[in-house]
Amino acid sequence: MGREPPGTLRQGGTLTLATSQWITQYNVNQAAGTIGEALEIDSLVEPQLFRRDAKGVPHADPDYLLSASVTTSSPQTVTYRLNPHARWSDGKPLGVADFQAQWKALGRGDDRYLVADPSGYDQISDVRQGSGPGEVQVVFRSPYADWQRLFDPLFPASATSTPEQFNDGWRARIPVTAGPFRIASMDRTTQSVTAVPDPAWWGTKPRLDKVVFRALLPAAALQAYLNGEIDAVNAATAEAYQQLKSAPNSTVRIGSAWDEVHVSLNGAGGPLQDVDVRHAVQQAVNRQALADVAAEGLPVGVPLLGNHIFMTNQPGYADNSGQWGRFDPKAAERLLDRAGWTSPGTGKPRVKDGRTLKLRFVIAESTNRLGLDLAQLLQQMLGQVGITVEIQKVPADDYGPKYLDLGNFDLAIFRFTDLTYPSQAQAIYRLPRGAQSFQNYGRISDPVLDGLLKQASGTLDPAAAARLYNQADAEIWKLGHDVELYQRPQLMAVRKGLANFGVAGLGDLDFAAVGWTK
Repeated sequence: MGREPPGTLRQGGTLTLATSQWITQYNVNQAAGTIGEALEIDSLVEPQLFRRDAKGVPHADPDYLLSASVTTSSPQTVTYRLNPHARWSDGKPLGVADFQAQWKALGRGDDRYLVADPSGYDQISDVRQGSGPGEVQVVFRSPYADWQRLFDPLFPASATSTPEQFNDGWRARIPVTAGPFRIASMDRTTQSVTAVPDPAWWGTKPRLDKVVFRALLPAAALQAYLNGEIDAVNAATAEAYQQLKSAPNSTVRIGSAWDEVHVSLNGAGGPLQDVDVRHAVQQAVNRQALADVAAEGLPVGVPLLGNHIFMTNQPGYADNSGQWGRFDPKAAERLLDRAGWTSPGTGKPRVKDGRTLKLRFVIAESTNRLGLDLAQLLQQMLGQVGITVEIQKVPADDYGPKYLDLGNFDLAIFRFTDLTYPSQAQAIYRLPRGAQSFQNYGRISDPVLDGLLKQASGTLDPAAAARLYNQADAEIWKLGHDVELYQRPQLMAVRKGLANFGVAGLGDLDFAAVGWTK
């Protein structure tokens, strides 16, 4: 994504984008708010203290921070000096109360706050006023390497201080803002969210005078783009790319983001409670064949992933998949025999104690053609070793809250995106606590993995941290946590003349800099 100086762009114009569903939770720190598109909308209107460049390196955003650095190493203390002009839409300046409220909700282990990811926040021992009103000090109980990812976005204390505000105050609404844009409307009927420049914004004025997000299923979004109704659309599937590569007034931008596709295994109930059965699933799946299907008809390769924490284009990447990433149906059959699931004959479903070995593969109705193809291929592959797979389609809006979040599935295919700070993976693989599964939907972990992830996130030397993360990753494979598939390439069709938007690599988009060329 080449960058145009924002000052050279046309002032004004509308950018219309699609979201894959109507967003029901805009507090991205709440368990139901982990949808990337909720974060994208938040990024227009809430403080992003740091922006990552295309290599994933964070830089303080001067609109919010004059500086932020580790000022004491024992205990690790980070001092934030806030831009004195930075104000919430209710008139209050950004300050220590906002940092304290976020820490209290996410890091104190209070289960009334339904938290997506406490990691990092749970290592803070104190958040206090610095030498003046614009200075905040965050003190860590133990070292934490990825401290820049905390308080980002920063949410207002006035709307997150109680469990009710935290869990329910951001349902299909954004109560308080402090960004270059503000929300003008959220229309449930037309399923659209409109943001406009905030006249109270103290930073560089955004170029656009409107950003509209419309909830459209993938096929409808593709059609809307071809009809000129939206200005960008995903082109990372063969059928989309074929239709978009020569579309008029359009260009396809290509990049490599933190974007992994996997099949989650539910170890909390059913046959997959047995690690042998999980390993059998891993070995019965020909991952390369699935990656080849994903790559068909695309102008770029689709790399198979041997790692859950680092992408292939990140320093630290190593292939730790070992035998659990290898396609070996004979080994899968031996594991199933050992687990007591006997085969009545090739291709027939296995049985144990009069029960058939059957897994429920839950997918959202909004899943694109590629997702369906992958699910059906997986169904055939598992069928070969005697595992029956029933594909169950569920409404897109229910997929998260009624299935994933509740562990109401055996198999589920989805993506994690944008986790360039390795400690962000902690929420996916950590030990669940009571009703809190964090983002570990299949509830598969163990104390060894939990300990390695904690140790890695507290290791300030990047090379030593990478070694620990790779040990943790080998443990994730060994536990049969999921079937890791591939790194999804970034291909996006964008309208000609749209600048500073599209594929940001491992970085963040700055909506205030997006605009149309003159």
